[in-house]
Amino acid sequence: MFLTFAPPTAFRTSLFARFRPAADCRRSPRHAVRASACESPTDHFREECGVVGVWRHPEASAVAYYALHALQHRGQEGAGIVSATDDTLHEHKGLGLVSEVFENALHLIPGDAAIAHNRYSTAGEKNVRNVQPFRASFREGQVAIAHNGNLTNAQKLRMELELRGSIFATSSDTEVVLHLMATSVSSSAGIERKAADALNRVEGAFSIILLTTNRLIAVRDPYGFRPLVMGELALEGRPPALVFASESCALDIVSARMTREIEPGEMVVVDRDGHVSNWFPFPSVRRRACVFEHIYFSKPSSIVFGRSVYMSRFRFGQLLATSCPLPEADAVVPVPESGVPAALGYASASGIQFQQAIIRSHYVGRTFIQPTQTARDIGVKLKLAPVEALIRGKSVVVVDDSIVRGTTSRKIVRMLREAGARQVHIRIACPPITGGCFYGVDTPDKEKLLSYRMSDEEACRFIEADSLAFLPLNAMHEFLGDEAPTFCDACFSGEYPVLPAVVDEKIGGLV
Repeated sequence: MFLTFAPPTAFRTSLFARFRPAADCRRSPRHAVRASACESPTDHFREECGVVGVWRHPEASAVAYYALHALQHRGQEGAGIVSATDDTLHEHKGLGLVSEVFENALHLIPGDAAIAHNRYSTAGEKNVRNVQPFRASFREGQVAIAHNGNLTNAQKLRMELELRGSIFATSSDTEVVLHLMATSVSSSAGIERKAADALNRVEGAFSIILLTTNRLIAVRDPYGFRPLVMGELALEGRPPALVFASESCALDIVSARMTREIEPGEMVVVDRDGHVSNWFPFPSVRRRACVFEHIYFSKPSSIVFGRSVYMSRFRFGQLLATSCPLPEADAVVPVPESGVPAALGYASASGIQFQQAIIRSHYVGRTFIQPTQTARDIGVKLKLAPVEALIRGKSVVVVDDSIVRGTTSRKIVRMLREAGARQVHIRIACPPITGGCFYGVDTPDKEKLLSYRMSDEEACRFIEADSLAFLPLNAMHEFLGDEAPTFCDACFSGEYPVLPAVVDEKIGGLV
């Protein structure tokens, strides 16, 4: 079996107490804890990517483009679309935002089927060669792949494949899947059998869409770490088109009706006749869906893992107000945009007035960290501006969805004090993040995580707030109810469902 890659065509812990007390910093000297050497433009984890699949639509690439646009929050580094006609696959991809990559380019990707991907890298360098979908040629024909997630044993598998003579064109873990398919023991079976065989050898997180000239395959890892949904798009005078996507918001934007989730461990296959089949080719395990999809990653309008993302965040805010009250505060202020639903929930439960006292500029493009402290401090003001009339002389509760390194939170506290705030209290609508993620999220080394390096009191002094409090982990579990054991919360609890394989590169083996 022969495998080639087509060149790119566009270069463009433990449980916390139910009532966790807030860390009070007012009696401690400020700046008692030194800042991390690593400044960051954002204080959030970053999702790796979003995927889309469209089948039997006369303008498949256009549908994929708009659906991908709705998933832009999942990755801004690069984007690509591969479409299918009767006898070939066509591709266009590049670095940049979806609108930048596909400006005046949709005519280059014709056909009634397409898959699409946008990327924020967690495995692999920033290079157009790592932008998906990847397209390869097997003896049986062409295949393209779009992958959301991260393979925890990819490095080990890659080394084994290289020792057998495989040559890799990218540094992405997704390419490992194509090489495993090329060397599949199911050499005479269909593409879905090759995919199942290959994916039974990988570990970690994958929500994958594969495309050939006569098949579209959607498959999700048995743990169901990352979301993947399926919907129908009505067409006049013909059967409905099928649309697959990482989130339901991508279906909404193209007026497709969500029919269901792809189940953990399920493979769905659609052929040219429109026949849909499914099977479960992997050993059954308990679902461990990423809870951070509901805390930050997913768009608030989406339904993810059967739950409204907006309502989850609203409820997290209500629970935060109950477990970490601050009745003497004058206003509840969200960090826009991701902190808004939780702040509304906090205001609802506490009775404290909600105020949009921090305004986000929507006209600031992507920025880069500058080498001086002055430039870094100005950077946050490019995107966030305080409303002094709502802040001066007030005690404010600032609600954000999460805190990672703490650098942005400290800048926000300073900004509010400069605007005249009498007190600034920080409330975080998730538990303290004490560990990284191996399942498709860009996370810093745990030594750079604020809550790994510091106690709550030290963290409070670091961000220069009057108090700091987090949503207790068991409060989040109570909200999830019977489903709590089916969510992955390893970044809070340290309980990882799948650990990464560690490779000794000198011997090419597993340590």
